[in-house]
Amino acid sequence: MDNSVNWASRFKKFFLNNRFVLFLLVLLLIGLNIMVLSKISFIFHPVAVLLKTVILPIILTGIVYYLLNPIVDFLERHKVGRLQSILLLYVLIIGIIAVLLTLVIPVIRQQIMDLVTNFPAYSEMIRVQVEHLMGSQLINQIQESINFDPQEMIRTVSEKASTFLNKTWTGIGGVLGNIIEVVLAVVTVPFILFYLLKDGKKLPGFILGFVPTKLRGETSRVMNEMNHQISSYIRGQIIVSFCIGVLLFIGYIIIGLKYSLILAVIAAFTSVVPYLGPAIAITPALIVAAVTSPMMLLKMIIVWTVVQLIEGKFISPQVMGKTLKIHPITIIFVILTSGNLFGIVGVLLAVPGYAVLKVVVSHIYRWFKVRSGLYEPVKPE
Repeated sequence: MDNSVNWASRFKKFFLNNRFVLFLLVLLLIGLNIMVLSKISFIFHPVAVLLKTVILPIILTGIVYYLLNPIVDFLERHKVGRLQSILLLYVLIIGIIAVLLTLVIPVIRQQIMDLVTNFPAYSEMIRVQVEHLMGSQLINQIQESINFDPQEMIRTVSEKASTFLNKTWTGIGGVLGNIIEVVLAVVTVPFILFYLLKDGKKLPGFILGFVPTKLRGETSRVMNEMNHQISSYIRGQIIVSFCIGVLLFIGYIIIGLKYSLILAVIAAFTSVVPYLGPAIAITPALIVAAVTSPMMLLKMIIVWTVVQLIEGKFISPQVMGKTLKIHPITIIFVILTSGNLFGIVGVLLAVPGYAVLKVVVSHIYRWFKVRSGLYEPVKPE
């Protein structure tokens, strides 16, 4: 009898009173739940369809909301009614869209058509210039000394480029195949946005109403921090991208580069993706400048370098600051991983998604650190 009591006491002391073992048991239960849910995933198919239907309008509305809400708040602080401020913004946006459709869009369309028409010829000219360079005596000597095979390199690059383009066109084909869904999402954005701008301040309180009373304080802090991270990133990134596009357009106009408007627009849109976007945007500009003349290529590189220096030293520090507090290497890995998992959408949402996840995980870690007692300093015996 005493042995059984001692065994039960030791079992209770080692397992039930051991917080680390309890933590492992909780992880085991979570893993079992995930395994069971994966076996009955078909039950959640209607939920997945619902999320797929509403996710795009919600994302688009959220982006526009974070851009326009500060303006509405500013007008409201200056004695303009919130409803009147929203209607005034809608009228202003409709006017801007009308100007773009009548003045800017036709120019961009013409430059896109010209660029697409001439791009094969530009690529052929680049190939001829590279082959001519590779055939020079000095280059041949360098190739022999370092055992470099340009044909193998070109073949490898071509294979990689073909694979990348195939994946890209597959993704674009999927988007084009769901064009009706995209159009419907865009059409619903103004209506959702109107009510979100009008009653958005009530949303956090409504959500907190479903949270247990003891958890509302911490949940409110998490929501506020998430909101700050997302809003700062969206506003900052769009402002930075717009500035890059304007500066490049001015620089391209000064040096006389062809297709300056569309090249600047491409750079502005791709700059939304941190670090990787500028590397993608410079490629068409390099091709156009290279086939124009060596001097134009040099001018284009100078313009690009100056704009990147201005953006890195003055614009981004002032607009973005240290809001995200994410290391650049981490951002690159997050973008690459999210792009492989979710495609183009994953690339665009990688950084804000990671920022939100970081906020949630950090708060969960702090809560676990306090409640578990595993991180308390060890008392000397």
